[in-house]
Amino acid sequence: MGLLALAGALSWGIGDFIAGLAARRTAVLTVLAVSQAIGLLGVTLWVLIARDPFPGVPELLPAALAGLAGAIGLGALYRGLAMGAMGIVAPISAASPLVPLTVDAARGIVPGALQVLGVVLVLAGIVTLSREPGSGSGSQRIAAGAGMAIVAALGFGLFVVGLDAGADESAPWAVVAARSASVTLAVTAALLVTRTSLRPPRALLPALAAVGLFDTGANVLVAFATTKGAAGIVAVLSALYPVVTVVLARLLLDERLGASRRAGGVVALAGAALVAAG
Repeated sequence: MGLLALAGALSWGIGDFIAGLAARRTAVLTVLAVSQAIGLLGVTLWVLIARDPFPGVPELLPAALAGLAGAIGLGALYRGLAMGAMGIVAPISAASPLVPLTVDAARGIVPGALQVLGVVLVLAGIVTLSREPGSGSGSQRIAAGAGMAIVAALGFGLFVVGLDAGADESAPWAVVAARSASVTLAVTAALLVTRTSLRPPRALLPALAAVGLFDTGANVLVAFATTKGAAGIVAVLSALYPVVTVVLARLLLDERLGASRRAGGVVALAGAALVAAG
């Protein structure tokens, strides 16, 4: 379970970094719709090869709802990565495990002492990362992209909860249901609500294909992981993807953060690790 979730985190981290760069060159909805559609083709092929029997619409409804939540989370994350520092936005979005942990607690799966400490550290790290000095003396304001990152965390948390429920019957079909719902939402929002063009610059097509493949691969890995362990723990391990995004931003974009921000990121990610260890 742990290795599957960590592999999902690696795949998500790479995909999110590429998506953040792409969202700086074209509309977020274009990045989301095109990459999700490419991922849907890949996962549909996987289901056909696996030959899993169709579990039924009611059984896949939670996964479809997970796909809607995940699409909203991804859209918010990509927007946040495009408008703010990746080293700030990505760690804040790692607070997503708080949602499935809360659901687990409601089911009677009470977190241990280390997990409670981890939750406290995650929240403290988020507060540190999300605030930056304002224009006035001693004033502070919310960092660019922090609000989007919080929305992303909520969306990703709900995604894991729904995928966990849907994957009990069939992990491949659960991912198909989730991805179908996310593609439908992204395309509908692009064409009918915002009238955004779904034609990305040709030079961006390889990047968007990579985003779709990495994101879908992560979904598959996390779906299997939820069948082998508690959703809350899977969510925490897979939420370590910001480590990958932050490292890539540092190495390839030379993105630098102040000492307090670096400390906040370390605290948030350390908290996520404690939740997993507990």
